[in-house]
Amino acid sequence: MDTNGAYILRVEDLKKYFPLRRGLLGRGIAHVKAVDGISFAVRRGEILGWVGESGCGKSTLGRTVLQLERPTSGKVFFDGQDLTQLGGEQLRRLRTKMQIIFQNPYSSLNPRMPIGRALIEPMVVHGIARGKQAQERAIELLQLVGLNPYFINRFPSEFSGGQRQRIGIARALALNPSFIVCDEPISSLDVSIQAQIINLLQRLQQQLGLTYLFISHDLRMVQHISDRIGVMYLGKLVEIGPTEEMVHHALHPYTQALWEAVPIPDPEVEEKRQVAILEGDVPTAANPPSGCRFHTRCPYVMPVCREEEPALVELAPGHFAACHLHKR
Repeated sequence: MDTNGAYILRVEDLKKYFPLRRGLLGRGIAHVKAVDGISFAVRRGEILGWVGESGCGKSTLGRTVLQLERPTSGKVFFDGQDLTQLGGEQLRRLRTKMQIIFQNPYSSLNPRMPIGRALIEPMVVHGIARGKQAQERAIELLQLVGLNPYFINRFPSEFSGGQRQRIGIARALALNPSFIVCDEPISSLDVSIQAQIINLLQRLQQQLGLTYLFISHDLRMVQHISDRIGVMYLGKLVEIGPTEEMVHHALHPYTQALWEAVPIPDPEVEEKRQVAILEGDVPTAANPPSGCRFHTRCPYVMPVCREEEPALVELAPGHFAACHLHKR
């Protein structure tokens, strides 16, 4: 339990299932278990990286934490308040403290709305500022993210992808939040721009004392920006720990495989090294395997892996893994 307020976010056994329907009457036949019983906590002022293959449920987790998707079950405590029990005006008031930076800057901005209005609108809706004060705050936000304030009356179509993402970041900062979910904020950008956005996010985090849940499938970027890293596979959290521990002493076979797949920038070393490629396809979240969900692709699979789901246990200080190979 968090007794001194060190954690800004605490997630307990969070689940988000989407119904699969068939026929004219839309009869439910199964559920896609996008997030299936995940628990973790985020310390104030830290950057928690969150990685996994496409389709593993990373973005759904981020949206469910913010209650953009209501969970099937579980609890989400933000600043000590259970968001799952709030609704209407109570939840709306907390929106000023928690925001999201979306993955695609081309679709997350209204093409018919000047960027200045996009920054001012949330301030007006939440009663933060209006009129001249809101206009001045919008100019300040543009400068904060490295954009010319004279752009304030331009439309999104007049900006590049990197500039649009800066606008998305400015919009997320408009209400002075303390916690931001960064939902793959660099995945749709050119490689040359990605480092600029990462450096901007780091500068803002230090300057404003922000806390990030940084979701990505780019392990190198996650390693660069994060204090801790969580690894997700098919709706489950399989490993979480300090960044250096996760990079150099990964415990779960899936985490090890992810790191082995990351290219090494030295061509000679990259050519000589042997990479263990995972066999098989990722199972469907509508019908996940029994036991450990990774057992269908794991090179170290044992009979118990097919029958019993491993618990997430602490194997080193602050380093947790869910794997029968490391049973205590």
